[in-house]
Amino acid sequence: MLVFLCLIPLAGCGLGAGAEAGIGVAGNVLAITTIHRTVPDAVISLVTGRDCSMVRLDRGKSYCRHPHPLPPPPPYCTRTIGQVTCWADPAMLPDHAPQVAEGPDVLSSAQIANRDRRWP
Repeated sequence: MLVFLCLIPLAGCGLGAGAEAGIGVAGNVLAITTIHRTVPDAVISLVTGRDCSMVRLDRGKSYCRHPHPLPPPPPYCTRTIGQVTCWADPAMLPDHAPQVAEGPDVLSSAQIANRDRRWP
């Protein structure tokens, strides 16, 4: 909306042929450098609520970002004599030995919210 208000004073000016295209190109260059999408991309993203961008196409990706399924849980790996054994189902362990690498094995609520966010 602010962009349109800024263009109102230019309505009475006699712009030469091609000046409108220059303004459009400059607007898109400014939009790509700041929000990483063109002005039409921003409108489409705002209407659909998805993250759509020509920059994604340039990188060989899809036009709109698709939400990916949650990753599978990591295997439960324990130390045995001389090696590491990984278990797909920790319930099958004979004794609940400590993991080799300890850390979170599920996404936090902030990470899930970031995955499911709408644009902007």
